[in-house]
Amino acid sequence: MNKYCVLLVLLCIFGNRHSYEVYAFHSQVRLSPIIFVPGDGGTQLRAKLNKSSSPHYICQKQSDWYSIWLNLDQLIPGAIDCWVDNIKLYYDNITRTTHNTPGVTISIPENGWGDPEIVEWIDPTRNKNGAYFKDIGDMLVKEFNYVRLKNLHGAPYDFRKAPNEQKQFFIDLKQLVETSYERNDRTPVTFISHSMGSPMTLVFLQQQTYAWKKKYVKRIISLAGAWAGSIKAVKVFAMGDDLDALLLSADKLKAEQISCPSTAWLLPSPYFWKTNEVIIHAPNRDYTMSQLSNFFTDIDYQIGWEMRKDTLKYTLNFSPPDVELHCLYGDNMDTVEKLRYKKTPIVNEKPELIFGRGDGTVNRRSLEACQHWIGYQNESITYMSYSHVDHMGILANVNVLKYIKNVISKDL
Repeated sequence: MNKYCVLLVLLCIFGNRHSYEVYAFHSQVRLSPIIFVPGDGGTQLRAKLNKSSSPHYICQKQSDWYSIWLNLDQLIPGAIDCWVDNIKLYYDNITRTTHNTPGVTISIPENGWGDPEIVEWIDPTRNKNGAYFKDIGDMLVKEFNYVRLKNLHGAPYDFRKAPNEQKQFFIDLKQLVETSYERNDRTPVTFISHSMGSPMTLVFLQQQTYAWKKKYVKRIISLAGAWAGSIKAVKVFAMGDDLDALLLSADKLKAEQISCPSTAWLLPSPYFWKTNEVIIHAPNRDYTMSQLSNFFTDIDYQIGWEMRKDTLKYTLNFSPPDVELHCLYGDNMDTVEKLRYKKTPIVNEKPELIFGRGDGTVNRRSLEACQHWIGYQNESITYMSYSHVDHMGILANVNVLKYIKNVISKDL
């Protein structure tokens, strides 16, 4: 009997020690909570109508909440006129802010704040063309057992607007970071940002103290960051953009696109384009970076220049994020670098596009601008380019997913 009792005691002791060791191991595996920060067009938006007029008899004037972005059914010929009228913004030169079409309310989906679903799929019907952070989210769940709404979040926002109109977003983002930190054993968060989401994250971090960042933020993994803007924004003001979709009309979309302060914010940075650099050619004159205001006058859209002035202070503040940074971007894709008009006056004329290098949307010098901070912050900066990977393709590229996986694995 005594022999069996001794064995039982030993078993309990070593069994408990083994259990303690297993528990200790798991308790040390603390996944950095992840927050997706989307770029321009990267958030689901919903709308509610109570309008007194509309541009066409087929357009609704009254509605309950419905998906306005991304809603492919509203981008077809005929319906697109209704869509543009509902989603475009109007600039108030007195308040220096924008507002919706009268009678239109637009917001992120109800209870969507913090939900990665809202940025993993920009089409709520999960149409394959509406996938955004989806592949990255699925990889994190599969490989590391991330749990959506626990340690995997999204930070959706009204991407039509620039930082000067995003005060509440920055307040909410700070709260999301702190809540995620506390909920996950006080583990600093990782931002995974795309395109305009990278400079949005930068502006947010510039607003925080260094002590706060050291406590709450582990790193940024930036994908195709439009750090210094893009010539494509100039192209949008000149002729609109068809979003690389054959069935969409740049002429139709232009009215909405040029109404957005975010488009003006994404105009090229004077830090990375020289003031005397010609970016627009015309038969009777050239327009340099320092003459952009003349360009807006000549295309008869002075509002564009007013929005540029409202957002320029954010462009000119290029202080480092002061957190570990991984800067990933595509390259060697034809990317608009200059515009050339063949006729004057240039108003309502479509320019010829002259191409350089970049990811098809953002110019190389803007994608590489993160390298400027090397030596200006103590935290590490790593950058990696992927040849012939385009601006959207980087979100699903197998090598990029592998890179993200390796970064997260180092925490374990």
